[in-house]
Amino acid sequence: MLCAEFEDRLTDYLDGALALDAQRTMGEHALRCPVCHDLLNEVKNTIRACRTAEAPMPSVELEASILLHTAPETVMTCEEFEDYLTDYLDGFLPATLYHRWERHAALCEHCTNLPGDVVRSIGACYSYISEERPVPAQLHERILQATLGTTQAEQVRAPLGARIMEWVRAWLDVVVTPQLATVATMVLAAVLVGTTTLSDDGSIAGMYRASLRIAHGASDAARNAAILGRRENGAQERNDNGQRNAQPTQQQERRQQSAQ
Repeated sequence: MLCAEFEDRLTDYLDGALALDAQRTMGEHALRCPVCHDLLNEVKNTIRACRTAEAPMPSVELEASILLHTAPETVMTCEEFEDYLTDYLDGFLPATLYHRWERHAALCEHCTNLPGDVVRSIGACYSYISEERPVPAQLHERILQATLGTTQAEQVRAPLGARIMEWVRAWLDVVVTPQLATVATMVLAAVLVGTTTLSDDGSIAGMYRASLRIAHGASDAARNAAILGRRENGAQERNDNGQRNAQPTQQQERRQQSAQ
């Protein structure tokens, strides 16, 4: 057997697809020819390494190219790519959109460098923010001129309607303070209790009439108590005077008895 014939039948020999005589002839030639023997060993080692090696992960470019030719409806457009760019950088893209976005970035030459440019721009903005930069000349004047139409802000008065609304708002802020809210709650509770307990007809007018009756009754009671107090004081004074007048008489009687 020639070496060229051995190489042609090598695949069938390794697969065991040859006839028994041809299989024996291939083995004898591999033992006699050192070149074919080394070739046979290299092929066996390569096959063994391929069987034990892990399958490589397909690249994004390969997957995107296959989908572009087999399922073009799943391909993302450049406009959609730019719309989802912010969500991609923030990590908010769902899994389906994420893979479509990466496939488009791998295939589109216009959009491939866009994420990197945006990230570098954001980094530059952060570096500028951290640095204190001088205020441009006449910046405040230009802002006042563009917004108020004059650089003298103290000369600008708010419209009449705005001033009235500000006055009403300030008045309402005073009225609806927490302290006044507590007072209003207490007054409301007093009105409810008064209308249910004092009023004869459940109205505020009835509560007012009942309050007047109570006030008149309290006034009469106070006046009667004052009169009674004055009477009791007069009686007490008369008793005291009588006792003082009786003491000299008793002393005289004792003297007379002593003289006798």
